[in-house]
Amino acid sequence: MAIKIRTKNGDVTVENDVIASVVGGATIANPGVVGMASRSALKDGVNQILNRENYGRGVVVSEQEKGLTIDVYIVVQHGMKLADISASVQARVKYYLNAYLGLQVPEVNVIVQGIETED
Repeated sequence: MAIKIRTKNGDVTVENDVIASVVGGATIANPGVVGMASRSALKDGVNQILNRENYGRGVVVSEQEKGLTIDVYIVVQHGMKLADISASVQARVKYYLNAYLGLQVPEVNVIVQGIETED
């Protein structure tokens, strides 16, 4: 699914992979986030950390009546406060999407797929 943005000069189409890349960059910039996780953890490998090219497997973009909804799947560092990390991810994702793409996103859902423990 692509997002169309209407401007005074014409339409701009933003593909999901672009949105996923922006969301992934915003997410991994947060302290305590080890990386992006696949939304299909059992199918793709439990707690597999996604590289930049695969951020789309850890982000779901859906269009609702109130606007875009973003679901972000992450792996966090052991010992970190999940509520704080989640709130930070939500705020940063909203900021990045607005700053880079001009998108206002009313809802960012954070799903913690795993916790990376120290060996």
